[in-house]
Amino acid sequence: MKYNDYLKTIAPAVLAITLLFSSCTKERNFEPKAPEISGTKGIYVLCEGSWGQNNSAISYYDIATNTVVQDIYSKVNTTKLGETANDLQAYGSKMYCVVSGIKGQSNSFVDIMSIATGKSLKRISFNEASNLDIPRYVTFYQNKAYVSRYDGVISRIDTATMTVDAELQLMNGANKAAILEGIAVANGKLYVTNAVNDYANPNSLKTKVTVVDLATFKKTKDIEVGSNPVRITAAGNGDLYTITWNVWGQTNKPTLVRINSTTDAVVQTEEYDLGAIVIVKDQAWVTKDIYSTPSIRSINLTTGKLGNALITDATTIALPYGITINPFDNSVVATDGTTPGKVYVFGTDGKKKFDFATAGLPQRAVFTYNYK
Repeated sequence: MKYNDYLKTIAPAVLAITLLFSSCTKERNFEPKAPEISGTKGIYVLCEGSWGQNNSAISYYDIATNTVVQDIYSKVNTTKLGETANDLQAYGSKMYCVVSGIKGQSNSFVDIMSIATGKSLKRISFNEASNLDIPRYVTFYQNKAYVSRYDGVISRIDTATMTVDAELQLMNGANKAAILEGIAVANGKLYVTNAVNDYANPNSLKTKVTVVDLATFKKTKDIEVGSNPVRITAAGNGDLYTITWNVWGQTNKPTLVRINSTTDAVVQTEEYDLGAIVIVKDQAWVTKDIYSTPSIRSINLTTGKLGNALITDATTIALPYGITINPFDNSVVATDGTTPGKVYVFGTDGKKKFDFATAGLPQRAVFTYNYK
């Protein structure tokens, strides 16, 4: 057989083999799977501290050693966290701490930290000349963090570059800025509560949840929900749950309001006096009547009604200030706002697994994990 004839004979086979291996290579060129969690390693707890004392802190509890660092932030970063830390949320490998500060004192910022080490990666200042841009809460959507502010602005942070890449000014009648509090995402939209501006002035009463289209980052509408809406969170089915606190001395009652994110219509209102709310998947908990007959109760996400109490043993919490669900095992972290601060962790059976002391006024938790 001549050499040219030989090449003609084997060329199709070589081509087929090359394509086969090329196809296999492409099929194997996939993103590695995220590591599988084997257990909870530790718990960060945001502690608000006393107003005006510049003593906010983040406590850290190591489960294996049963040890607590009362102020892990100061230990790791050799500086104080700041004044009136208000929110702590995890996103990817980072956690975002909203430090509200005090109007006029230029001590408001968002601190972005590594979850693995607690080390601060960047502080984003919210201290313009007006000193009104106090940040309050943070939520996330498609690699962006959204921060609500007291000057009626939503700031959007790129989570990769850790820089503010856009801002949206919201107004609330007569060209007055909205006072923004709770913030949540559902169905490709951002929902933010417009809360009270001046507690001494009933005319300042806000009653709305503002809706923002995240594709365009523009306001689309306001939803009337009742007096002084403050907390809001989204359920897995797309419903939003808003807590209105009213203003003491007014005739309106505190309520729990359910909003359908497809229609943006209020579908249910219940007269409950609630404090905090947390929802993860199909599990939802609220703190109820915290200053009178405190309890932590479930919410039935089908009916919107309150259900059973969380705690099934003899554990009592004098002032249930904050609640967080661990998405790994559905355990619940409940904080006691009395002095000194304390955290209780309950299993899905409602029985206490363990507790530990923290810095003052603990509220939100973020978890670290062990991996297989």
